[in-house]
Amino acid sequence: MKVVELRARHTGSVIVFACTECEHPLTGDLQESQCFETGDNLSDHRIADPLVAQGTYAINYDSTQFILHPDDAPGTVRHPDSKRRNGCCGLDGQDGPNLVCAGCGIDVATKESDCWTDNYVALIAAAVVPNRVRR
Repeated sequence: MKVVELRARHTGSVIVFACTECEHPLTGDLQESQCFETGDNLSDHRIADPLVAQGTYAINYDSTQFILHPDDAPGTVRHPDSKRRNGCCGLDGQDGPNLVCAGCGIDVATKESDCWTDNYVALIAAAVVPNRVRR
């Protein structure tokens, strides 16, 4: 999936995304941002630079996914179905959600991290709850 357009709100709010099913935290503190223009040439057989900076998230063009840095979803684990975890150098994300909630096991995200894909985690908006962090 290529992320083409994102809404930029820059609210300054800090959010932790949690599972809708069990409320297990899926991320650490994140601030809304925009995706980077990668400019990566994915034909040179290496993992692309992440689409967003660590500690930030972006909203995809139709608001159905939250795009995260690949290291910003510590409350998730790889899907137990090996058919969802295809890829040669990483996860290609082409076979449905490949990350589940570490608390209850429901599908919550798709990670793309293969040598021919972009590099990000896309949380499924319907599977997560954004909780504002009070400071």
